[in-house]
Amino acid sequence: MAKVIMVQGTMSNAGKSLLAAGLCRIFKQDGYRTAPFKSQNMALNSYITAEGLEMGRAQVMQAEAAGIEPMVCMNPILLKPTNHTGSQVIVNGEVLGNMSARDYFAYKTRLIPDIKKAFRKLEAYADIIVIEGAGSPAEINLKQTDIVNMGLAEMVDAPVLLVGDIDRGGVFAQLLGTLMLLTDRERERVRGLIINKFRGDKSILDPGIDMLREKGGVPVTGVVPYMELSLEDEDSLTERFDRRSRGLIDIAVIRYPRISNFTDFNVFEQMPEVTVRYVTSISELQHPDLLFLPGSKNTMGDLKWMRQNGLEAAVKKLAEDIPVFGICGGYQMLGERITDSDGVEEGGSLRGMELLPVSTVLEREKQRRQVEGTIGQLGGILQDISGAPFQGYEIHMGRTAVTEGEAAAEEEQSVVTAGAHQNVYGSYVHGLFDRGSTAGAIVQALARKKGIALEDGGMEDYRTFKERQYDQLADTLRRYLDMEEIYGMLREARLE
Repeated sequence: MAKVIMVQGTMSNAGKSLLAAGLCRIFKQDGYRTAPFKSQNMALNSYITAEGLEMGRAQVMQAEAAGIEPMVCMNPILLKPTNHTGSQVIVNGEVLGNMSARDYFAYKTRLIPDIKKAFRKLEAYADIIVIEGAGSPAEINLKQTDIVNMGLAEMVDAPVLLVGDIDRGGVFAQLLGTLMLLTDRERERVRGLIINKFRGDKSILDPGIDMLREKGGVPVTGVVPYMELSLEDEDSLTERFDRRSRGLIDIAVIRYPRISNFTDFNVFEQMPEVTVRYVTSISELQHPDLLFLPGSKNTMGDLKWMRQNGLEAAVKKLAEDIPVFGICGGYQMLGERITDSDGVEEGGSLRGMELLPVSTVLEREKQRRQVEGTIGQLGGILQDISGAPFQGYEIHMGRTAVTEGEAAAEEEQSVVTAGAHQNVYGSYVHGLFDRGSTAGAIVQALARKKGIALEDGGMEDYRTFKERQYDQLADTLRRYLDMEEIYGMLREARLE
């Protein structure tokens, strides 16, 4: 059997995803075939595997850290919120259907066989499995039917590292309070406590660490500093949404209520001259150098939201002067019309922004596939990325057809362009900018339009950049975690 270790947190966004990724990288570096696992993920950012199956991007990031291809068995259940009280439920990469929170709560234990089957498949592949929990294991209302925290730890017999976020304050109450709310059997599974996102002199924490050992009865396995890394984080509480500064090149992304797959723009954040801002109002939008309309879990609803708060009119005005680029749902919004005869989203038909000569018909069957090729001939400011290679994936409800011009005769197009200055663009491809120098070429084109010169430094391939980030993450964790103690937990786990 594969050895297992589980990372749980005192709350959402305590740093579980990154710590799990760092452990995956460390075990890979030490020569072990390692894989991540999360039984149930709730996220709007998702990924399509080579088999056309859908999974959460957090486990994709962790698989990258482990140096292996993402497999849907790493995340057998994915919940994609459709509103405040319901989600699309995806099991083993396929859409099961939409459920209210109450209905899913009553249904989810029926998915335990799927969780066990996925874990067994991964177990046959890996030497070590690093499991990530979700939220907190001390949620009293969820414990009876838990399939992602202590319920899963019991299911696969995993020792647990419990992580608290000191950056938000109250970390000692977080950790001790969580331990107090666990049953005796659950508490026995917690083999180490981790204080995460610490800034300052660790010696100041020593009295608190002593208290944790004394009152919690669990050793402190490490105090991890706050890390400035550009890796994907939990989309529900991401700090990316709070950035307001502006760099030499200012990129704005419309943050709809149901924004999804905004990881498409992470590649630009590694460039020191570039600022990526997520905006929700005209006052925040101002006049960026490039505007993105990202994916949406409810394209029609989010387009209505933009229409009501004035952002649609602002986008149409900006399109006369700057490039506007829609990805997935944003691409659909830029077209002439969205038709939903089957009631996939809100039913009926809705006029689009009429900036691209395309129309979309929503369909119940989700389009899922990996794609690669080269970007066709583009005009306008982004003409320099014509012919650039890309490798990504499509994931969308509906089909979009070009309605006029030479492009209407083409069956497949990576990017559709139009507008008075050919500066409105649309594509279904997630990851379009990640390969080679595509993102760098876009930034250079924007700089030339502003009459400024940028050095080519920092324009490296995004995948190469992420590899360095994973190594930096692993180096930091080796320094601040007691890895000897963690390996000891692995050696003692699942003794036969």
